[in-house]
Formats: sequence, structure tokens, C-alpha cells
Amino acid sequence: MIAWDDLRLVKAIAETRSLAGAAEALAVNHSTVFRRLGTLEHALGARLFERARSGYVPTATGEEVVRLAERMGEDIAAMERRITGQDLRPSGELRVTTNDTLLLHLLTPVFARFREACPEIRLEVMVSNQSLSLSKRDADVAIRASERPGDTLVGRRIASIAWGVYGRLDALGGRPFDLVDMRRHAWVGFAEPIAGIRAAKWLRERVGEERIVYRVNTMLGLAEAAAAGIGLAVLPCFIGAATPGLTRLAGPQAEMEASLWLLTHPDIKQTARVRSFMDHVGRELVKRRAVIEGKATDPARAAWPDEAAVSVA
Repeated sequence: MIAWDDLRLVKAIAETRSLAGAAEALAVNHSTVFRRLGTLEHALGARLFERARSGYVPTATGEEVVRLAERMGEDIAAMERRITGQDLRPSGELRVTTNDTLLLHLLTPVFARFREACPEIRLEVMVSNQSLSLSKRDADVAIRASERPGDTLVGRRIASIAWGVYGRLDALGGRPFDLVDMRRHAWVGFAEPIAGIRAAKWLRERVGEERIVYRVNTMLGLAEAAAAGIGLAVLPCFIGAATPGLTRLAGPQAEMEASLWLLTHPDIKQTARVRSFMDHVGRELVKRRAVIEGKATDPARAAWPDEAAVSVA
């Protein structure tokens, strides 16, 4: 009999291609992973991995075990979602994933008000610029800036995220900013993994790679670089408005627009704590829609009319 922990071990090694990576993913030490892998291979009478230049590569037998681990992981996650979905009381732990920009400039006050309204729910917020999987229970709710939120999720589109051009006025050299003559300025731009977003493409097409003098892989870093005078930047309007020293020079620009989504998995959408969170946070974010859409700079502005929930399943 192969234990589930052994399957998780094999899957982690296959995903990270190393014993050290698997140890970090499983929160154990390197020697434990080495010992457990040796014990499992001895019990099965077969090697599961070969050591190559690229790291640990599954053998044919190892690939079978990895596929089994993936199937079992999906089954266990589905069972957890079904059990969690039967919960009727707004209490317990709720895992929320979002990115650092949304958390700092938009969500923390919203989460504080939710905690006041639902004190029996404990929030665990996981900040990641990568999309964590709700299907695998990496998180229960996602608040994402995205053009495509995911076909397996349900939720609502809260608002359009407006983007504009921002910079320090003294960086213009005493001349007014002109979208037609963008190449005369120095710019701060996007590094991986955010170099592929719509705004990054918009900037590259208009100024060229040679005018992008500084790159960073977070929106917060872009805003700080522009505020320090390194160059002009394209930013979500709610970030530009909240960053001292920056002035909106142009925009919003429709070609850079993205969407703000509030999402969960269909198996747990009726769970009391998920439903309470989605309803409360949805209402609070709608109150801030004018700021998110670049139509106001005051977060306290009265709410715009609500919009119906949109299923994206």
C-alpha cells in the first residue's frame, strides 16, 4: 500500500525537479525527503526518478505514480470542497488570494470592515502575483485583476480597472505631456512575470524598448520608481492616485483596461463564510468603483449603482 504522504512526496519532487524543492513545498527537511524516497523505491522495487542535468526526472514507473498522485489529489480536493460546502454557519477560516497592489491600495480597509461584521471568520490572506488554484483549495476566494478569470470559477465582475500615464511634473522638462511624443521621455516598464499584460504591450508599442530605462516586476515598484523620478509609468488609476508625488498625465486609456473579479469555486459558493465574504466584499468594492475606474480620486465617494452578479462558470 502506498500512503498518500508518499504520493505527495513523489508529486512534489516531479513538480520541483529537486529534493530541496520538494522539501520546501512539503515543509520538511532535505534528509527526510531523501530517506522517504529511498524507502518508497525499495518497497516498490523500482526507481522512480533519474538524476539528470535538469534535476530529478521521473522514470516510466515514476510517471505512473505521479499521475496517480495527481488523480488522488484532485479527488481529495473535490471531497474537501463538498464537505466545506455543507457548512451553514459563517465561522471558521477563510483563505483569500490577491496580489500585493490590490491588498495595499484597495482591500485592507475592506477586509477590516468584514472582520467587524463577521468576527467569527478568520481570514488568511495569501499575496501572490500568480493565480493560485481554487480547485485545488490553495484558496477559497480570489480577488483578481484579469482579462480572463477562469472557466471553472463563479463570481462577479466588480469593475473595470482604468489605467493612465503617471509621472512627476518636474520630469516633463517644463513641457506639457503629449501622447504623440511619448518617446522623448524616459519610462519605467514591466519585468516578468507581468511583462505580458495589456498595459506592458501598450507601452512597448508606443515608446520602444530603448526608452524603457528601468524595469520592475510589481506595480508597487513601478509606482515608487515613477515617484522617485526615474521615468514616467503607466499605472492603474487607483494606484497612481494613491502614490504621493504622481500626477495623472493622460488617461484613462481604454486599450490598457482590465477587470476586477471576485471569484470562488462552485462547490463552496453556498458555504456560509464564503457567501458572507463575497456579499460583503462585493458591496464594499462597488462603493469604490469610481476610484477603480479612474472617475474619482476620493475613496469615500458615494457608491455607484450595483450590478448583477456574473457567472463565469
